[in-house]
Amino acid sequence: MDIESTMEANKGGFFVHWKNCLETLSSIKSIFISFTKSIIKFGKNNPRRVNYSLKFAFAFTLVFLIYYLRSLCNGFGIIGMWSILTVVVVFEFSVGAIFCKSLNKVCATLLGGALGVGVQHLITIYKEREDPIFIILLYLNIVNFTLIRFVSKIIKKTRYDYREIIFMLTFLLVIFSTNQVEKIFELAHQILSTILIGVTICIVISIFICPVWAGEDLHKLVASNIEKLANYLQGFEVKYFHCSEDKEKCENSVLEGYKTVLHSKESEESLENFARWEPGHGRFLFRHPWKQYLKIGVLTRECALNIKTLDNYLNPEISTSLEFQCKIQELCTKMISESNKALNMISSSIKTMTHPSATKTHIKNAKSAVEELKFVLKIVFLEAGLLSVTPVTPVTLIFEEIIKSVEKIYESVSELSNLAYFKNVAESNMSPEKPYLLHRDIIKPVVDIENTVDHVAISDNHRFDRKDNNKTL
Repeated sequence: MDIESTMEANKGGFFVHWKNCLETLSSIKSIFISFTKSIIKFGKNNPRRVNYSLKFAFAFTLVFLIYYLRSLCNGFGIIGMWSILTVVVVFEFSVGAIFCKSLNKVCATLLGGALGVGVQHLITIYKEREDPIFIILLYLNIVNFTLIRFVSKIIKKTRYDYREIIFMLTFLLVIFSTNQVEKIFELAHQILSTILIGVTICIVISIFICPVWAGEDLHKLVASNIEKLANYLQGFEVKYFHCSEDKEKCENSVLEGYKTVLHSKESEESLENFARWEPGHGRFLFRHPWKQYLKIGVLTRECALNIKTLDNYLNPEISTSLEFQCKIQELCTKMISESNKALNMISSSIKTMTHPSATKTHIKNAKSAVEELKFVLKIVFLEAGLLSVTPVTPVTLIFEEIIKSVEKIYESVSELSNLAYFKNVAESNMSPEKPYLLHRDIIKPVVDIENTVDHVAISDNHRFDRKDNNKTL
C-alpha cells in the first residue's frame, strides 16, 4: 500500500510539474507573439525608422568586417576601433545630420591631433623640464576647452558641442600615447584614416540607401503647420456657427491641431541646421533658402498665438441677441472661410512648390469682410448702445490680427517662391466678376440694418448707387 501511494503521489506531482511547464511555455509563446505583432505594427507605422535600423546595422557590420580583415593583415590594430566608434556616434537619422557630425568629427580630429603633436614637439625641445611643461600645458588646454564649450552653449546653443568633445578626446589620446614625435605622427595618421573610413561608409549608405533628407522634412513640416491652422479655422466655423453635424468629432480632432504648431520651433531649427549641410537633391537645389522656412515658421506661430487667444476668449454660449447674431453670422462665416482658403492655398503652394499668387483674392475678401463687420458693429453701437456689441468687438479685433498674420505668411511664402524658383501657375477660371460676387454676399447685413444709406463702399474702391432696393448690385 505504501509503495502504491508513493507511486500515485509521484505521478500526481509529475502531472502538476508538466502542467506548470505547459503553462509557462504558453505564456512565453503569447508574449513572443504579442512582441512580434507590436514590432510588425511599429514597422508599418514607422517604415523610415525600420530602414534606419537596417542601414545602421549594415554600416556597423561593414566597418567591423573591414577592421577585422585589417587586423588579420596587421593594419591599424587597436586604432581601427575608431572607425567602429565613428559609425556608432556619427550615423544619424537624416543625411544632413550625418554630414554635419562627420565634418565636425574630421575637423575636430585634425585640430586635436595637430595640437597634440605640437605639444609633444614642444616638450621634446625642453627635455630637462619635460614634466612641468607637460602638466602646465595640459591644464591650460583643458581649461580652454571647457570654457569654449560653455561659450558655445551660450552663443551657438550647443550646435558644435559634439565637435569640441571630439577635439578634446583626440588631443588627450595623442599626448598620452607616446613621447616620440615620429610615433605620434603615425598615430595621428592612423586615427584620421580610420575616422575617414567610418565617415565615408556612413555618408555613402545614408545617401544611396533609402535616404532621409532633413530639408524635405522641414519643407513638409512648415506646410503641415500652415495646414493645421487652416483646419482649425474650418473647425471653428463648424463649432461656433453649427454648420455641420460632425461638431463633436471636429472639437476633439481639428481644434487641437494649432497647439502642436506652437511647439515646433525647436524641430524647425534643428531640421534647418541639418538641411544646410545636405547636397542638392530632388526639387531642392544647392544653396536652397532654408532660412526662409524659419521666417515662415515664426509667422505661423504668431498666427497660432492669435488663434490661441481666440480659442481662450470664446465659448459657445456668447450672449448676443438672435437678431444681432443673424446679422453678423454671414460676415463671420465669410471671414473665416476666406482665411481658411488662403491658408490652404499657401500650404498647397509650398507642397507643390508653386507661386501662391491666387491667394491674394482670398486675403482681400477676408479683409473686406472684417471692414464690413466693423461697419455693422458701428451701426449697431449707434442704435442699441455699447452693451450690444461688447461680446463681439474683441472677437473682431482678434480676427483682424489673424488675417494680418495670414497676409504676412503669404508674403513670406511669396518671397520663398522667388528665392527657390517655384513654378508659375496661371490662375485658372478666374473672372473679374468673382470678387464682386463675394462682396455682394457680405454687404447684405449692412443694407438690412439701415435703408437710408445712399451708397455702399466696396474695398476695391468701386461704388454702386442704390437707386432701387430691389435692384441686384
